[in-house]
Amino acid sequence: MGLLSFLQKIEPDKKKSPFLHTLYDGFFTFAYAPKTVTKGGVHIRDGMDLKRTMVFVVLAMQLCYVFGTYNIGHQHFDAIGMYPGFLEGFHLKLVHGLIKLLPIFIATHVVGLGIEFWFAAKKGHPIEEGFLVSGALIPLIMPPDIPIWILCVAVAFAVILGKEAFGGTGMNIWNVALLARVFVFFAYPTSISGDEVWVSGFEKVAPGMAVDYGWAHSMFNSLFEWGQMATFNAGAVIHDAYSGATPLALASKGGWSAVTEQFSVAQMWWGTIPGSIGESSKPLILIGAAILLITRVASWRIMFSMFLGCSAMGLLFNAWGATPFMTVPWFYHFYIGSFFFAMAYMATDPVTAASTNVGKWIYGFMIGVIGLLIRVFNPAYPEGWMLAILFLNTFAPLIDYYVLDANMKRRSAKASSSSAMIMRDAGTVNEKNITHA
Repeated sequence: MGLLSFLQKIEPDKKKSPFLHTLYDGFFTFAYAPKTVTKGGVHIRDGMDLKRTMVFVVLAMQLCYVFGTYNIGHQHFDAIGMYPGFLEGFHLKLVHGLIKLLPIFIATHVVGLGIEFWFAAKKGHPIEEGFLVSGALIPLIMPPDIPIWILCVAVAFAVILGKEAFGGTGMNIWNVALLARVFVFFAYPTSISGDEVWVSGFEKVAPGMAVDYGWAHSMFNSLFEWGQMATFNAGAVIHDAYSGATPLALASKGGWSAVTEQFSVAQMWWGTIPGSIGESSKPLILIGAAILLITRVASWRIMFSMFLGCSAMGLLFNAWGATPFMTVPWFYHFYIGSFFFAMAYMATDPVTAASTNVGKWIYGFMIGVIGLLIRVFNPAYPEGWMLAILFLNTFAPLIDYYVLDANMKRRSAKASSSSAMIMRDAGTVNEKNITHA
């Protein structure tokens, strides 16, 4: 209570210092439950403030952050043929991953929260907490070596044009994190596609290329030398047999056989493969999905129907078999890409997804179908969940409209039928009374 009283005493005046009050409000409502809580919708059983709803989502991602950080380092050392065992060179892999991830995480939040704070101060509103989730998602869906300036432009685009232009948190029609990724995909395609962007620490991913270490690696080398530990080798080069290709890229060119020549099923399941920072480890993603389902933050209908849609499309492609990619066994489509991450954290966004129960089934199923269609037929980028989710985000209000309209027509018809039956029964009774009289 002493800290609460102190914070209440130092609250800045909202009219005299709107920006300071915005910063204060953001910290205060993060530390303490605000008086206003959500009601209705997914929160009908529990009055929970929005910040804590968002915190559940962020907490569910933390295993992806831990694994993704380490996997950045593991893929780097795999390229130079050092420490092939997953836990070999543990300290070097972890440090390299942190060196690559921290700038991405910091830049995302400095730009995104800076814009949020500025808009909140200008509008005289409290800080909108929606960026808590978007800011946690964006680093996980980016390549580990993305140029920071491109990332900053993408985040600014997503927050300003994808969110604030629509009125802020709860008003956006597209997933903000996916907007940042799609901006990079269309504006700077070479930074998020191909075989070179998924492995960090090199100016170019090609056999014989030397590592590209910076001052941070040198600083840690001094620390490791003092502790008599292995250090970063500035003279290491990419070994001749390395390509940097992801399972998806291999499948698009040579089918499942091309994938298994380079990666084992266990590697793809556990996530020790090149790819976006947080999208590779399927068990850890599913643990996060379970947390969201248990806390009722995410909709199981969307997750399950998306799984059904992808499975149905995969079975259809297996039956068709016109291209190598179509011959990939349908259940392995869940191993080779970011399906589970998109299912757990992107498609279930309560703001941009369908809100009716029937609408959620339609919405999730169509994402599964369209996402796999794009994955198989898109020659430039063998993945489809980003575009499929944004596409269904656009049509989610229309889906809900027709679901509600059908419900109202059905109830109206039922009410009309009941009224007609009542009037008919009343007429029969009157006829009997007249006859009796």
